[in-house]
Amino acid sequence: MKIFPALLFFVFITACKGESTSPFDTTIYGRNTKAGHYINTRGFKMYYEMYGKGEPLLIIHGNGGSINNFLYQIPYFSKEYKVIVADSRAQGKSTDNGDSLSYEMMADDLNALLDSLHFDSCYVVGWSDGGINGLLLAIRHPGKVKKLAVTGANLWPDTSAINSFAYNWAMNLNATLRSKPQTQETKAQLKLAHLLSYEPHISLEQLHTIKCPTLVIGGDHDIILPKHTMLIAQNIPQSYLWILPNSGHSTPIYYKDEFNKTVDDFFKKPYRKIQGFEIFE
Repeated sequence: MKIFPALLFFVFITACKGESTSPFDTTIYGRNTKAGHYINTRGFKMYYEMYGKGEPLLIIHGNGGSINNFLYQIPYFSKEYKVIVADSRAQGKSTDNGDSLSYEMMADDLNALLDSLHFDSCYVVGWSDGGINGLLLAIRHPGKVKKLAVTGANLWPDTSAINSFAYNWAMNLNATLRSKPQTQETKAQLKLAHLLSYEPHISLEQLHTIKCPTLVIGGDHDIILPKHTMLIAQNIPQSYLWILPNSGHSTPIYYKDEFNKTVDDFFKKPYRKIQGFEIFE
């Protein structure tokens, strides 16, 4: 069996359980020749697709994922937004044979994509590693993000942030890949696996610099521990926290209707700082 270098492997297995054909394999998203484009940027060819009209909304996938991960978000949000979805560096159709890969590189790639499309700022949704990229985009390019919604993101790679089962699985994956002959394919897988085990390294002080209102989301049984998700929200100046009950890491899949509506409402309504007697409401 080919080793898929991402925690999303397990997401897709469970999300498609009982189905003879995976909806991720059959959706038009990620293979739409009418909506798809390539851009040469920062040393590689990035693949992206755009849908709908309205204010720009960037949606960012997780480790080893692709545009098709958002088959439930793209049709919903493209009714009122200009949705931009891209395959991140070294993933999907955005091939990159370089030796290094970091979340900071991917956040800067997305910033360059927005510049090329002449979008001064946009709304941002990020899932898993995409949430990490969303946080870094808001930290490194604060003017680009109007509002940010992240689900299943973490700040550092240890068991204070990550479920121990997932952490040990990722560490074992790295060891397995390092023991294999280092073909081009194995090296590509190892780059992504390295992110899972040894990155990111975002400080609480960096979170304090995020200027945009942010909705921080996680499942109560997420790969990312709820206490860590809460820590992220507590350290972003304008933040809301949403922990979904009876939920793991796949909030945009299993809770797609609630996820889409809650994120959309967050984007549309002014951020409200709740203090004083308002805390009793």
